[in-house]
Amino acid sequence: MKPLWLLSAALYSTLAVAQTKPPARDWLIDSKGYAATVTEKGKEIVLSNGLLSRSFRVAPNVICTDFRNLTSGEQLLRSVKPEARITINGHDYQIGGAGGQRQHAYLLPVWLDSLQSGKTDFIYVGHQLTEIKPVLNWKPKGWCSNPQLPTGKALIFTYRAQTPELQGVTVKVHYELFDGIPLLAKWLEITNAAAQTLKLDQVVNEILATPEEESTVVGEPDKIRTPHGIYVESNYTFNNSMTARLSDQTTHWKTDSSYTSQVNYDLQTPCLLEVHPKVPVGITLAAGEHFESIRTYELLLDGYDRERNGLAKRRMYRTIAPWSTENPIFMHLVSTDPVKVKNIIDQCAATGYEGVILSFGSGLNMEDTSEANITKFKALADYAHNKKVLLGGYSLFSSRRISDEDDVINPATGKPGGAFFGNAPCLGSKWGLGYLAKLKRFITATGFDIFENDGPYPGDVCASTTHPGHAGKDDSQWKQIQLQKGLYHFLNQRGVYINAPDWYFMDGTNKIALGYREVNFSLPRAEQLILNRQNIFDGTWEKTPSMSWGFVPLSEYQGGGAAATLEPLKDHLDAYEQLMMQYYGAGVQACYRGPRLYDDVSTQRLVQQVISWYKKYRDILNTDVIHLRRADGRDWDGIMHVSPVLKQKAMVMLYNPTTQPVTREIALPLYYSGLVNKVSIREKEGRPLSYILDRNYTAHVKVTIPASGYTWLVAE
Repeated sequence: MKPLWLLSAALYSTLAVAQTKPPARDWLIDSKGYAATVTEKGKEIVLSNGLLSRSFRVAPNVICTDFRNLTSGEQLLRSVKPEARITINGHDYQIGGAGGQRQHAYLLPVWLDSLQSGKTDFIYVGHQLTEIKPVLNWKPKGWCSNPQLPTGKALIFTYRAQTPELQGVTVKVHYELFDGIPLLAKWLEITNAAAQTLKLDQVVNEILATPEEESTVVGEPDKIRTPHGIYVESNYTFNNSMTARLSDQTTHWKTDSSYTSQVNYDLQTPCLLEVHPKVPVGITLAAGEHFESIRTYELLLDGYDRERNGLAKRRMYRTIAPWSTENPIFMHLVSTDPVKVKNIIDQCAATGYEGVILSFGSGLNMEDTSEANITKFKALADYAHNKKVLLGGYSLFSSRRISDEDDVINPATGKPGGAFFGNAPCLGSKWGLGYLAKLKRFITATGFDIFENDGPYPGDVCASTTHPGHAGKDDSQWKQIQLQKGLYHFLNQRGVYINAPDWYFMDGTNKIALGYREVNFSLPRAEQLILNRQNIFDGTWEKTPSMSWGFVPLSEYQGGGAAATLEPLKDHLDAYEQLMMQYYGAGVQACYRGPRLYDDVSTQRLVQQVISWYKKYRDILNTDVIHLRRADGRDWDGIMHVSPVLKQKAMVMLYNPTTQPVTREIALPLYYSGLVNKVSIREKEGRPLSYILDRNYTAHVKVTIPASGYTWLVAE
């Protein structure tokens, strides 16, 4: 009889496995050649793109046998679990997977043949391979840094039910591997071809047993670190925090009681990933109906460095939500008077601005679909288009009361009130469905190019049983967000640019707030300058510049009087210039909210100069931010954009908040620019100087920043 180690090695050699050598190039600098492939060998199937590999065996059921980061070599799988789980009519059903593994700290291939599927499990019946299909049929309408939809390979496993009560129910589990990035998407389709209606209570579209992050004998799950090597995000992310992590509704790190050899004495290590909506789906699935789950994106990270992991997440958004790289230059007008609207359109055309948003407080009402209202705003949109300027507007959904019949009903009281913003309409109410229809009608009829939506915030669960858009409490959250996604899909595919105050990027929105405290815009201008730079620095660790908007109160907003605002603009040119430069220098569009962009020739000249500068360097200014030093009001602060593919390899923005010039030697970390040995750097449009990079790919540059001013450097 062969020794166990020989048997194990022999069996492992028959598996179709991905490469074991690390990638030759850093994908964050050069992602060419990392194309997704699917390899089949006997019972084994491997998805790989040279950066990530995920392997499966299809007997006795579909079993995930290997999940590796090929850059770091990290194995993310320690045990076999089901590929998914669904709850129908109150009963749990496993999709794929197999039982019988005795040791759950690691998985040896020699154990696989002894595993068995369960009697009520959904069983594999076949699979297919396709190219990735885009989530949205998006086509860029204006400037964007990535006009390409993602590419890659899809592997789709089909399962059927074994139990008589679910005969006719099929489940498809989709895996999508993207080219050029260690990123995998996973989602489910469920088709009810049975004769009866089913209650689909919950869908868990990922179950992954990972190695633990740390060894701790005691400790509660919320105190123990979760694995750093995988970042999970879904298109079911919301709560108005302006960040993905805090808005997450679906990523659940749980304990695994079957893992009895873990160090934690009470088996409390959070090393079992389950992905599902926090509030269960709770829908009915009638005979012949089809269901699609949330889409989960799994990004593999190869270390603990905050900047590198942030760059990886930003690359993820650029890849799977390329519409988020659109970045039109717009202002917020506080009027709908046709004379004032045409005047601001003329000012935009004269200065290089590309769009006007009729702001909150402007008087715009897109819920008014009367012929007179549509005629008025279609004429203004036509005027803007003739000037090559976009026109759009703001609509409030949340934090308003409609009626007892149409508002969200609090499950605890059976009455309106207690929603995210106190009172809010239900998107599934008669009024809510009408709201969606009116917006589509208004935007389509007028030709508006931009839509800014204040809400809905679909975390609200509604207990109404009379709203036509949902049956009751159980399905209300799921149904409301599906309605909201439907609106964003509709607009995205028509080229409408969408500002939305929540994390809906995966479903077609373009921009979210940078993250700021609104009342801070009532503070004196000098304080706003520093606070805004802090917001930019903090808000671009995981968001790209084009994903964010900031705020500049041209006229009074949230109080503060003359000390807080820029009007009259001609009297505050220095502050106006610095506010524009720090936002445009970060690649972040701000909401310049007021009645005009300029009020005399000197102001017009300033705006033209800044916009001309921004457009000259637009490509590099929209690349990702490397964080140099956060603003603290005491010394210089700054950020740096980098690109390994552009002529400009880096663009550095430096600020001096003090009243005296400061001269500093600043270390510029240029690794992600792709430069290796030397670099040519110039200050503004001055003479370039050559610098040798040290072995950390860093250039050390001595620069003087003027008092209460700024400067910039260009590296080529």
